[in-house]
Amino acid sequence: QVQLVESGGGLVQPGGSLRLSCAASGSIFRIDTMGWYRQAPGKERELVAISISGTITDYADSVKGRFAISRDNARNTVYLQMNTLKPEDTAVYYCNAGGLLATRATFRSWGQGTQVTVSS
Repeated sequence: QVQLVESGGGLVQPGGSLRLSCAASGSIFRIDTMGWYRQAPGKERELVAISISGTITDYADSVKGRFAISRDNARNTVYLQMNTLKPEDTAVYYCNAGGLLATRATFRSWGQGTQVTVSS
């Protein structure tokens, strides 16, 4: 099993910044993808940003130029730097990771979610 623990959410004013962190732990052989999703009230969960093999990144159009995803592979940790936040960024943000366990079985895990609220 792989556990993902997120931190860094909170309340911020429009135009402000937040940095989310997500640390993976467990019997991990390799993490291939780490990403962030979000779910606003009444909406489906959507991809925000993803890092593939630590080299390829992709972003939702709505956050391009404002958000940046990065990874610390030595610490099995992924970050999401969120700048110029807008009220429509308000949502619960979930970390997701996929790869191989020490047994070489594949895994895909979700974090518990962290609330981000952008409001004046």
